[in-house]
Amino acid sequence: MKRVVKKPADRRCEIVHAARHLFQTQEYDKTTMQDVMSYLGIAKGTIYHYFDSKEALLEAVIENIVDTNIEHMQSLMQDTPGTALEKIQTLIAAGDISAENENILEGLHRQGNYAMHARLLAATLIKQAPLYAELIRQGCDEGVFQTDNPLECAEFVLVGVQFLTDLGIYPWSQEDLRRRALAFPLLIEQLLKAPPGSFQFMYKHITMTR
Repeated sequence: MKRVVKKPADRRCEIVHAARHLFQTQEYDKTTMQDVMSYLGIAKGTIYHYFDSKEALLEAVIENIVDTNIEHMQSLMQDTPGTALEKIQTLIAAGDISAENENILEGLHRQGNYAMHARLLAATLIKQAPLYAELIRQGCDEGVFQTDNPLECAEFVLVGVQFLTDLGIYPWSQEDLRRRALAFPLLIEQLLKAPPGSFQFMYKHITMTR
């Protein structure tokens, strides 16, 4: 039987997708590099050529999840009609990757993975910010927002909401989360000079996803 030689990019992608499947179905802590090798039928030298540890493989899996989600959000931006506020609500719902990747993301909450969690969270926010900035510009054109710095506003909001409500970054108390969930809508409205009550939907989103 002729040996199939795959391009390095294709092989790497294959390993990442296999690991993503196993991390989600078996849980990260219960999956070994040998499990991934057995699943794909590849040699030890092959997998370690691309990833020198399971932690490096987890980082690649999370990056894959993030990139896939960003592509989905970009498609929604192009295909969803409506006002800026309506699209922002749609984008926020689409940006929640926790439901479909619960076991994988739980691996990031393990002791020793905090630095990776923070780094990848920051990378996610950098990729999401331009999408929200585009909607803030649309809101300015519609006369519901007022700002000369849509990208910076998007960055401030995303960083504030994510880092101050993410229990994987710090075990915030329920009172901390409730206090912030109540304050964020008003703070965002003040930042964007939006009509009062425009971002009240954020309270429900934060309390339901944390």
